[in-house]
Amino acid sequence: MDNTFEPADDPGTDPSPRLSVGDPERRKTRRLARECNTCVFKPGNPMHLDPGRLKQMVAEARGAAGYIICHSTLPYAGSPVPPAVCRGFADRYHTWQLQVMERLWGFVDVEPPEPDPARTPECPGDTHHA
Repeated sequence: MDNTFEPADDPGTDPSPRLSVGDPERRKTRRLARECNTCVFKPGNPMHLDPGRLKQMVAEARGAAGYIICHSTLPYAGSPVPPAVCRGFADRYHTWQLQVMERLWGFVDVEPPEPDPARTPECPGDTHHA
């Protein structure tokens, strides 16, 4: 478990890299301690997602990936916090993948990054999920 990109396991799948939410030093899975300021699960659509996008992300995460990575911890955000499981998702959905992570490694809760007032993050598309 590290913060580097990992290639897809199956050669027949999308070859785009996956981000790791694993903390190699603690040997646990990083999860935000609380929802970030612009969590996609907060009322009012603070990330200005297109209609139906959140539903699509949740369906994809509940299917294959098992979790959503917090957008504020993605590399494009310039965050000092490495990729972590979205707290909004983790509090609402108890996927089998999150249950396995909890039982095998446990979680280390990390504080969400503070927003940079000089920067307005934009949704980079499908990089919200693992």
